[in-house]
Amino acid sequence: MYFTPTELSGAYIIDLQRFEDNRGFFACTWEANEFAAQGLSTNVVQANLSYNRTKGTLRGMHFQHAPYAEVKLIRCVRGAIVDVIIDLRPDSESYKRWISVELSADNRRALYIPEGFAHGFQTLVDDVEVMYQVSQFYTPSAADGVRYDDPAFGITWPLPVSEISPKDAAWAAFAG
Repeated sequence: MYFTPTELSGAYIIDLQRFEDNRGFFACTWEANEFAAQGLSTNVVQANLSYNRTKGTLRGMHFQHAPYAEVKLIRCVRGAIVDVIIDLRPDSESYKRWISVELSADNRRALYIPEGFAHGFQTLVDDVEVMYQVSQFYTPSAADGVRYDDPAFGITWPLPVSEISPKDAAWAAFAG
């Protein structure tokens, strides 16, 4: 795997090291020792799959409060998304900054998201599947979010929102 730091402290884009032959290729998508060598969390307690029917669907911006804050490893395994993360760590040099990364079945990239970040994505095509590996179990009492269109962040989404849950549309304005 190839680990590329992003401009947000602690977040990485991960590209596969492919071993190719006439059959196709083989690549490791998770290896705890490689993550540990980068100083990244290796704790994975849950893996999730999100299926999204419609182009323009938006999910986010989600996070969990400490002590249930999550590290996430996100990969799009069918279709394509724009994945967005926001650094919500008040003591971080990249506090309140966001980045977007295109993740797709074609580019096979993953995004490593440290604790203290809000996460969301928008589908770029119909019929998208997104895999998540997370370091904490989902804890409803710790779950929270920020608005996808909050002016405190000024996120630029690539498409008009076609689908969003009532919960995601109703997150309060950021107060931090």
